[in-house]
Amino acid sequence: MSNKLICICGMCGAGKSEVSDYFKGLGAFAYVRFGQVVLDEVKKISQKPSEALEREVRERFRSEMGMAAIAIKNIPKILKELKHKNVIADGLYSWEEYLVLKERFRDDLVVIAVYAPPSIRYARLTGRANRHGTDESLRFRSFSTEQAEARDKAEIENLHKAGPIAMADYLIKNDATVDELKQNCREVYTKIFVD
Repeated sequence: MSNKLICICGMCGAGKSEVSDYFKGLGAFAYVRFGQVVLDEVKKISQKPSEALEREVRERFRSEMGMAAIAIKNIPKILKELKHKNVIADGLYSWEEYLVLKERFRDDLVVIAVYAPPSIRYARLTGRANRHGTDESLRFRSFSTEQAEARDKAEIENLHKAGPIAMADYLIKNDATVDELKQNCREVYTKIFVD
């Protein structure tokens, strides 16, 4: 059996990073954060990353390379890591990214969608600063409910984010406790690697 590329997708605040961290914690996975290529470019431009600058870089990448740009930019790192172990990739966004990865990795691609209802996600997003403090990695940014609603709409309409969620191989529902989320992750891990 060859190593697997496990891509995590879901709406903002669903728990993608929590699921990625669970798999990373198992030790058998290399970690790729899709959006890191954007943050790395932002850091070359400015010492002060901002949502506006990130958006500008993402849009530039996509205008130059198409809607699959972020996935395409991550493929070299994914291939390098897959030589040694399974890869957990946090943040598969667009339908176009999914199509590029599916074509490249075929049966070695496994997509896990993380789902939580909007009301729960928005509550999480507004409280992130309290839970995570200053987040230098920009993994856990806080959003107001209005910002989160606008982001949902933009991601569904402009980034075609619903496609990978709909086509996911597995669904992890994250609407309860962290312990229940971990149990759901264990069950999916078992289905992928043990059954």
